[in-house]
Amino acid sequence: MFNVESEGNMAKKVLVVDDEKLIVKGIRFSLEQDGMEVDCAYDGEEALSLASSNQYDVILLDVMLPKLTGFEVCQQIRESSDVPIIMLTAKGEDMDKILGLEYGADDYITKPFNILEVKARIRAIIRRSSSKTAKEPEKVLSFESLRIDLDSRRGYIDDKEVNLTAKEFDLLELLMLHPNKVYSREELLNTVWGYDYPGDVRTVDVHIRRLREKIETTPSAPKYIHTKWGVGYYFQR
Repeated sequence: MFNVESEGNMAKKVLVVDDEKLIVKGIRFSLEQDGMEVDCAYDGEEALSLASSNQYDVILLDVMLPKLTGFEVCQQIRESSDVPIIMLTAKGEDMDKILGLEYGADDYITKPFNILEVKARIRAIIRRSSSKTAKEPEKVLSFESLRIDLDSRRGYIDDKEVNLTAKEFDLLELLMLHPNKVYSREELLNTVWGYDYPGDVRTVDVHIRRLREKIETTPSAPKYIHTKWGVGYYFQR
């Protein structure tokens, strides 16, 4: 099982995965200076082993790794967990960034990076993830065969669990809490990812498409999440 710790006063635990040991050493030192617990892995297989036997608040995952790529590691973790994952990539092409999101990553940072930016991103993603458990007035949202549990952050179709990433769950929760309200892509990006997120609206499109593939019987003719052409998306009920 992969779980995310949510206790506010506990030291946050981070897994850093990169085959460049100097980069790992620098990130580890900086995070430990901030009071975080840090585990390190230098290839994809070691990363999966640590992720399956420990609880992390966030995983920093390099794209180019020995044995298994970062994308493969991300995909396998996503089969069982919604732990926030930040991809580290030396490549600046948009396709690599979108591909990381396709496999379930929540964010990405392009090398070379400033360690202050890395720490700010980690704090922001942990804050957004942990705050979810502190403010839900409703515990379960449901419509027809779709149901999401806000305490466990799990989604179900016909009582069968659907594996949702952290961002997919956040999007679905927001849309279900405000049925028939049309959100622009910019509003969704700012609300779910935060105003400091450097990505663009294609991030929203990728996550909406992945979400539809998981909860819709026919993604091309959606029942729940609809598109308002030229505007954005809304949950219809």
